[in-house]
Amino acid sequence: MEVWKKACRQALVIYKTLKETKDYGLKNQMERSAVSVPSNIAEGQERDTKPDFIRFLRIAKGSNGELRTQLYLATKLEIISTEQSNELINENKQISKMLQGLINSVELQNG
Repeated sequence: MEVWKKACRQALVIYKTLKETKDYGLKNQMERSAVSVPSNIAEGQERDTKPDFIRFLRIAKGSNGELRTQLYLATKLEIISTEQSNELINENKQISKMLQGLINSVELQNG
């Protein structure tokens, strides 16, 4: 699934970007949010029921929104640069759109 791949890449970038960060509270929360996105996509897929898959896609989308807020905060706190933040937020928004598209597609499937 392309959205899962993008979400995994996003998590890796977050880990690498925050590697030297000393603000352990925000760093930990951002890493957890970032990892939650692909993890929930995978868990939902493995559940093998349409309602569970949709529920976990929505959880993934929520975690992605959390990460976007944390990116905003990290920028304001000068933990990451505005340029880095803009790139990460753009990728994050693409993932949210892809998740919503997948949710819509699964909801429309028969069965």
